[in-house]
Amino acid sequence: MRTTAQAVVIGGGVIGCSILYHLTKLGWSDVVLLERDELTSGSTWHAAANIHGLHDSTNISRIQHYTMNLYNALEEETGQSCGVFQPGSLYLAQTEERVHQLRLQAAKAKLYGMNFYEISIEEAKELNPMVNYDGIKCVMYEPDGGNVDPSGVTNAYAVGARQRGAEIMRFTPVTATEPQDDGSWIVKTPEGDIHTQWVVNAAGLWGREVAAMAGVELPLQPTEHQYFVTESIPEIEASERRLPSVSDRDGEYYLRQEGQGLLVGAYEKDMKFWAEEGTPLDFAHDLFPDDLERIEENMMNAIERVPAVAEAGIKRVINGPMIWSPDSNVLFGPVPELDNYFCCNGIIPGFSQSGGMGLMAAQWIIEGETQYDMFGWDVARFDSWADKAFTKARVEDSYSHRFAIHFPNEERAAGRPARMRPAYAKQQELGAVFGLNSGWEHPLWFSGERGTTDTNGFTRQNWWGPVGEECKMLRSCAGIIDISNFAKYLCKGAGAADWLNSIFANNMPKTIGRSCLTPLIGKRGGIAGDFTVTKLAEDEFWIIGSGMAERYHKRFFKQVARPKGVIFESKTEAMCGFNVAGPKSREMLQRLTNASLATDDFPFMRSKWIDLAGIQVLALRVSFTGDLGWEVHCAEADQARLYDVLLDAGHEIGAGPVGSRALMSLRVEKGYGSWSREYSPEYFPQEVGLERLCKMDKGFLNKEAVSQTLAQDPREHMVLLHLDEADVTASNADATGGEPIFKDGVGIGRVTSGTYGYSVGMSLALGFVKNAAAGDVVEVMVLGQPHRATILSEPPFDPSGARLRA
Repeated sequence: MRTTAQAVVIGGGVIGCSILYHLTKLGWSDVVLLERDELTSGSTWHAAANIHGLHDSTNISRIQHYTMNLYNALEEETGQSCGVFQPGSLYLAQTEERVHQLRLQAAKAKLYGMNFYEISIEEAKELNPMVNYDGIKCVMYEPDGGNVDPSGVTNAYAVGARQRGAEIMRFTPVTATEPQDDGSWIVKTPEGDIHTQWVVNAAGLWGREVAAMAGVELPLQPTEHQYFVTESIPEIEASERRLPSVSDRDGEYYLRQEGQGLLVGAYEKDMKFWAEEGTPLDFAHDLFPDDLERIEENMMNAIERVPAVAEAGIKRVINGPMIWSPDSNVLFGPVPELDNYFCCNGIIPGFSQSGGMGLMAAQWIIEGETQYDMFGWDVARFDSWADKAFTKARVEDSYSHRFAIHFPNEERAAGRPARMRPAYAKQQELGAVFGLNSGWEHPLWFSGERGTTDTNGFTRQNWWGPVGEECKMLRSCAGIIDISNFAKYLCKGAGAADWLNSIFANNMPKTIGRSCLTPLIGKRGGIAGDFTVTKLAEDEFWIIGSGMAERYHKRFFKQVARPKGVIFESKTEAMCGFNVAGPKSREMLQRLTNASLATDDFPFMRSKWIDLAGIQVLALRVSFTGDLGWEVHCAEADQARLYDVLLDAGHEIGAGPVGSRALMSLRVEKGYGSWSREYSPEYFPQEVGLERLCKMDKGFLNKEAVSQTLAQDPREHMVLLHLDEADVTASNADATGGEPIFKDGVGIGRVTSGTYGYSVGMSLALGFVKNAAAGDVVEVMVLGQPHRATILSEPPFDPSGARLRA
């Protein structure tokens, strides 16, 4: 066994072997995989191993599409069969909501050149005559869908990795992982120690235990999962071809051909946890006793749709473990608090994602960043607030609603509340409907009646009208928005300015009280973050960024050595904040302070510590609404009192509370981008209008990368679109994000944010396009159907910024 390696992958399932293979494919040959038992032990060997390309997330669709196309090439490269069957997949819709979902996915498939399209019921009957199509409103066909052999795929990855120099050690458990001062690791095994640059935790069912060796607690929980295989069915025996699989997610089961019978699996409501206190170390190629009663309702749905299931005997039942994250997505990426420790844990559709996941992991480890924005998978999206109780509640919800549609703007209640601010009780009284942001409860909108909940769907829902009233109130008077979930940092000490200048692309403010906007540049020259930085005093700065990206951004702040004596600390928990905005915001706040808020005394992009009704606040003259406004930040202990003061002052002039859904509408009316939607490592500064904030006459993090991207013409550019009112009214739906954009039948881009602009009376969308300009008429595929839209030359609200600077 080698004693040194560039990377050690822990876990010999399909994901660990894919990561090993892709590390070698990208040029690292000195890599080792350690498996405690035999390859495929744990969850891999008994997986149903279905493969499909489409996902609600565009980037996950790209990854799954890559994976589907990889298996045949992998067979050819390695000589190892992957057992690939691709007879196609039929996706059935029983509800209008499922029709919307599938048609949107079909539109995305057309944009990205993927093979997924609608067919008639008659065509579906020809492809799979065993299906009862009664009640089906829409059928989509994916010709490349199918399944693979779990052991074959895993061993093909292993063979490919060995051919490029990797070493695989079976029956070699890891007993410890020890960090070294230089960022490397010692991985201990009974066969000896390996000194490695990178540790990759791909330990599957044992991901929690392996992470704990490094002092990391991952939010993971295993469950039982069952499928069964029938005896031979005469209709299948008589068929001259393999039948396409059936995805009937409204029926909450999956079904495909297996041999001359059918394989039927289910995610039942009566789910069952396993190994809550830890996965047994002696578990390997083991299964649980059959428990088909728990999936009886799902089985009956399958029988109704494919009656032949009822006539066939059951040949075998597979009841095995799966390990889940709270949102059923993988926990992926380097642990921000550690050096060179990579996680890839909690994978559910492993055989649809294994190739792309391995490629993304290898890119991140070797090149420093993935080619796609994978924040939806990033391990940094959870933190210590995602404790065992939260994880268990969310896993139960994710498992039992595995095939439920994830609607735009949907907020699920399981495991909540996790973290609350002092103003939470008052917001409940006001009828706030809450969302989850980095564990925090934050108001989405205010109903005026305690206990109100969202309805969910692709069309306009119960919150659409009340959110409009909030927007109109703020634009005509003022509104109070809780922004406590924004990430907040304090940096101070001699050399603080120099250190921040070496991280951020823009120049840090030189004058006390001034603020600036600045991008954070990623490894490939894209936008890894956007921040507001304010100089509070000599050698003291206040920094505000995306709350959900706070742990993600830790990685960037660690990359530049901090000078001795410079303090950089998060104030997100210690400090809270409100944005008071609107044309009467000055009048409202002036009633509470002796400090002058007049423009001459308190201009745009300035800050001061002031007293508001006896509460000390840091006031910043900025507003994400694009309107006149201030952010006021206070100690957490003062938040409830400050909220009451602001509400009372607002009531006197006709102002009140405003939620984050209204903030979305207001910022889109102004054409403002938002991190993780318009600002992402995938987008270059000149594509989002931030190039002027990259000061190339100084050094900063990843300057060389951005200098190369800035030298290129924009691949596409961010635009604001106005959707045709007649089309929007007919569908009763606005864009929400992810909808493809076409021009003359050719895909030219996609929406990143969509909403209704209540104060301008327009359905709006921000997005990226190529080969199009202001004034062009395009088609936005809302609900998967074309909605005419015009590219605007300027934002419809206050294009000159007069309100903002008043």
